[in-house]
Amino acid sequence: MLGYLGDLWRLLRAGFVLARHDALVPREFRARMPLVFRILSACLRLGAGREADEGRNARRRPGQRLARALVRLGPAYIKLGQFLATRPDLIGAAAAADLSELKDRLPAVAPAKLHAALSAELGARARALLPLPPAKAAASVAQVHRITLAGGEVIALKVLRPGIAERITRDFRALRRGARIIERMVPASRRLAPPALIDIVARAAGRECDLRMEAAAADELGAIYRDSGFARAPGVIWDLTSRGVLALSWVEGVALTDRDGLASRDFDRKKLAADIIRCFLSSALDHGIFHADFHEGNLLLGPQNELVVVDFGIVGRLGPDERLYLAEILWGFITRDYQRLADVHFEAGYVPASHSRAEFASALRAVGEPIFGKTADQVSMSRLLLQLWDVTHLFDMRLRPELALLQKTMVQAEGVARAIDPELDIWAVSRPVVEAWIKRELGPTGRARRFVARLGAGLRAAEKWAQAAPEAGAPAHPAPATPVARMKPGLLGLGVWAMAFALWGLLALAVLANRG
Repeated sequence: MLGYLGDLWRLLRAGFVLARHDALVPREFRARMPLVFRILSACLRLGAGREADEGRNARRRPGQRLARALVRLGPAYIKLGQFLATRPDLIGAAAAADLSELKDRLPAVAPAKLHAALSAELGARARALLPLPPAKAAASVAQVHRITLAGGEVIALKVLRPGIAERITRDFRALRRGARIIERMVPASRRLAPPALIDIVARAAGRECDLRMEAAAADELGAIYRDSGFARAPGVIWDLTSRGVLALSWVEGVALTDRDGLASRDFDRKKLAADIIRCFLSSALDHGIFHADFHEGNLLLGPQNELVVVDFGIVGRLGPDERLYLAEILWGFITRDYQRLADVHFEAGYVPASHSRAEFASALRAVGEPIFGKTADQVSMSRLLLQLWDVTHLFDMRLRPELALLQKTMVQAEGVARAIDPELDIWAVSRPVVEAWIKRELGPTGRARRFVARLGAGLRAAEKWAQAAPEAGAPAHPAPATPVARMKPGLLGLGVWAMAFALWGLLALAVLANRG
């Protein structure tokens, strides 16, 4: 009972804050809302009072007002907003763009208040870190301190805010309850599965509250960057890392957000921009993992003018089936076989059978054909992706939410790289990575490797079936799966399709440009 009342209070508080910022039922959409929502919004606005900067608030777009309200509400709501920024199919492209600017920079916790937590996490090892100096940076979940150890080594120590895991757990419990209420009261919302959406964000936030997960991601991606030569990452100091503490080697550098700092450095802008694109593509395509918060604040220009990537709290992954699907879609777009592309999506279960395959193929053609004949620097990934969101709406395609990170990261990589070098030819810098990957996945070696892997999986499945048949009464001849069915469509996503399309566009443009 107390838990229910606590959740109710948190939801009411959220409603008041959203109403105060005119973000609960924004005035731009109020006339189209059901009467019950308009009444509820009016009541909450009365209770919430008037925003102090109402004049400026009135000039803000709905997405901007929502972002301000979410910052007021705290870490769980900020994480929800950051996730919604990856879902323009749910909230619209304009609101998604506004939320993509959402930052969770907050005042730092006084160092003395973290000493007890450090001692509890590290025991006697904490003595080498105390007393903590003032924080260099502070976000909603953790803050970073620069520490010089007794031997002279300089490290970056990331420490969770006290009680942050418990607060996030409480807030997401209330959000889950609110999502279930919305799902019951608003039948139209069920297509979006609000409770599932909240669960996805809650799991991601939970991983951010275990810094061992970030340490593992930093170590894995650091090894990938080191092998590729396109970037580097700070090394993990495992002896000083635990659930609530992460120790990394300190990196001197200029953040790509620091325009003045960059202007004072003499470096090759074209190389840095190229490395940003190649760093993302090589890790995602070759290794199936990518840094999923690839904005300027997490990218540095290092002492040797190299690209340095930091903050690995959010990573995305592509499984073998997803990467195979990416290869097949990429090949279909390269050959401009739109009917085959449509067939693959229907067979994989992305487009409901109630839609027309011919119409879907026509929609793919309408998005793809205008790209031909243009140079690579005339095509923006972000514009391509927004067109794909329109197709998503039109054909009721289901998007795997986690893979929306892929689109968001692609757009971030393009934006950051072009801010460094506005004349960047994305295909020219990504072509070596993409071409090598296509040859490997679609060439004879890749096909043979997949055949052997599928054969082994089939033999193991047959062995399990044979062992279970006597007791379960399994049929003598199980129905074979189709090639697309074997790709497990539940593990795939429109995000992979979008990435395939964007990469295909770059390849097609380069081919045509070379012919010209």
